[in-house]
Amino acid sequence: MTHGLGAAAALLLGLIQGLTEFLPVSSSAHIRIVSELLTGHDAGAAFTAVIQLGTESAVVLYFRRDIARICVHWWRAVRGDLGTDWRSRAGAPVGAPADHDALMAWFITIGSVPIVVLGLLFKDAIEGAFRNLWIIATVLVVLGLVLGRADRVGAKQRTVQELTPRHALWFGLWQALALVPGVSRSGGTITGGLFLGYTREAAARYSFLLAIPAVFGSGLFELFTSFDQFGHGNTPGFGATILATLVAFVVGYLVIIVFLKIVSTFGYQAFVRYRIGLAVLVVILLVTGALQANAAIIG
Repeated sequence: MTHGLGAAAALLLGLIQGLTEFLPVSSSAHIRIVSELLTGHDAGAAFTAVIQLGTESAVVLYFRRDIARICVHWWRAVRGDLGTDWRSRAGAPVGAPADHDALMAWFITIGSVPIVVLGLLFKDAIEGAFRNLWIIATVLVVLGLVLGRADRVGAKQRTVQELTPRHALWFGLWQALALVPGVSRSGGTITGGLFLGYTREAAARYSFLLAIPAVFGSGLFELFTSFDQFGHGNTPGFGATILATLVAFVVGYLVIIVFLKIVSTFGYQAFVRYRIGLAVLVVILLVTGALQANAAIIG
């Protein structure tokens, strides 16, 4: 096996990132597993965070009208168009209909707090201990079973318009679980949403919007702090990373379209079975020595 990440491997990892980022199957777990199978090394948390910029750019493109509307309504509320008291500036004036788009901006902000705080507190573990494949295999099964339970018992009645600050925080806490590879950012957020009684589509849509600040924040942070390390030491080359990011963007955009149609019709049970099957495969590969629980980062 090679010790670097070539164009072919980068293309494949970008494809995998695009295919799995929005499905509740954990893209980071797939990148961790496949990069070692391809090169004998772990591509690393920094590489994973950067190529997620591609899939998250696809989210921005797909939801561009929603995002623009949310920003415009938020700004109008903040500057006092709905009233000058704090409730009006938040988008919920007393005695008048709430501006749900203005409120959504605040809900995304509230929901982003947990992953930012926990991401900073556990940065070393995220880049090291949490990438242990025994942990990933266990988490794939546990979160898969929890997702399946949520899909069965969730009321599936609430819409995005019924989101509250408390629910936004709960969504954020569930999203923060994705700091551990194997959880899945969308899987954690959607699971929390289903337990809170939201419809599958509502939980998925809010999951997409909620991920924007977290993914861009972590991706840009890793890009700028690791820029001079690409192609040196323990990081893949910058060119390979950019290629993977571009592929992830194109594939991710197509997956969003399909995923929203699938979950509104078929639910998540197939993804639960896939997660368990993947965990079993990882255990077999670990036992046979094809994978190492703690692989060295690609260098």
